[in-house]
Amino acid sequence: MSDRSEESLTAYVADFITRARAAAVPADVTHLGKRSILDGIGLALAGSVAESGHIVRRYLRSLGCAAAKGSTVIGSPLEVPARFAAFANGVAIHADDYDDTQLAVAKDRVYGLLTHPTAPALPPVLALGERDGRSGREVLTAYQVGVEVETKIAEAIDPRHYQDGFHSTATIGTLGAAAGAAHLLGFDRERTRRALGLAASQSAGLRENFGTMTKPFHAGRACESGVLAAELAQLGFTATPIVLEAGRGFFKAAGG
Repeated sequence: MSDRSEESLTAYVADFITRARAAAVPADVTHLGKRSILDGIGLALAGSVAESGHIVRRYLRSLGCAAAKGSTVIGSPLEVPARFAAFANGVAIHADDYDDTQLAVAKDRVYGLLTHPTAPALPPVLALGERDGRSGREVLTAYQVGVEVETKIAEAIDPRHYQDGFHSTATIGTLGAAAGAAHLLGFDRERTRRALGLAASQSAGLRENFGTMTKPFHAGRACESGVLAAELAQLGFTATPIVLEAGRGFFKAAGG
């Protein structure tokens, strides 16, 4: 995303999400995106055998939500509704904490890091893409849209967001998850703004839980929240159209 004009920040982000096209993505970025997806799927396979993965699958089975034509929980034969597959796969990708990391440009960031971009951005578009029969190119572009939104917000947010205890992969990742889902589902500007509004109100995750299974849960919950936000927006559920820049919105509350 380039520098914006004086228009609403949320509208600007929504326009980027809706207008992004695979043909405009440079070849080297496309190559990196494909490698990142392969890396994410490999990490999900590895994380599926972690204890957290077993617990998540037991939980999903207890809900009785298995579907004959659902979305795949990676590393198992289980197929479930898209939001639950996104949740399980997000937990699995982040379970071992080996997933890709966004390096900070500024010097004021803790450890010089910002987010783990793929854990929140990939599972939603994999789950929705499988459910809706989308092409690999469509899923790749939607994934890249989610990563772009997530990483740009991570660069813009005040360092205190992380310093004060928020887990940015969870909080900002929720917005990236919704962005990718909105692109894949073909939303217009207004529906995308509603999806972002819904996602921002689900944004959560505290660093106090680092070192426990709740850290990868954060990534899974970001994925699920992004899918839920998009699915509700698709049905007409309303939310503020200015959630990023509003006086009581995301950046004001979370730091920016």
